[in-house]
Amino acid sequence: MGLGNPGRQYQQTRHNVGFRVVEVLARRWKLQGGRKAFSGRLVGARISRPGSTSRRVMLLEPHTYMNRSGQAVGALAAFYRIAREDILVVLDDMALPVGRLRIRAGGTSGGHKGLADVLAAMGTTELPRLRIGIGSPPPTMAGVDYVLTPFEAQEKEAIEQAIELAAQAAEDWVFDGIDVVMEKYNRRAETEKQNEREETDV
Repeated sequence: MGLGNPGRQYQQTRHNVGFRVVEVLARRWKLQGGRKAFSGRLVGARISRPGSTSRRVMLLEPHTYMNRSGQAVGALAAFYRIAREDILVVLDDMALPVGRLRIRAGGTSGGHKGLADVLAAMGTTELPRLRIGIGSPPPTMAGVDYVLTPFEAQEKEAIEQAIELAAQAAEDWVFDGIDVVMEKYNRRAETEKQNEREETDV
């Protein structure tokens, strides 16, 4: 499930990168349409990858607005009896630089109200999540206002690449599992961080 807010006015905001990853996956997997269900937009199909067993997947965009995202995922999980380890939540993260990814098998919400609501609805903190860095707000702006702003021109290339990479990570999660994906993508993020440090020191 990708977190975000419904409505055209929110489409390109920082808070909606989760929705955008879901949209990339729908195009990649050639999934058409979708339907209104479980307080959101749902599309499902069986997908395959060479060398792997096909998988049944569902993509969900909650349309409850961010702070009530748990209403949608809780209803979906209960209806289909989906195990918590089979749900991947994709969301934005102000604590990460723009474009940086971080994948975890569980943990706290980190102050993200959408994720907090999902965890409350599922009754556990052990829920896989893929965070996409959107950068931190300037000192003069509150976080609640910052997440509803669009990306700056100089950030757009980095965030577009991150959304595509996050979609690839989500697909890898479907076929390879959380441990493989954490090793692959978190290691990549650490390498990027180290490279940035070295460039700063030069």
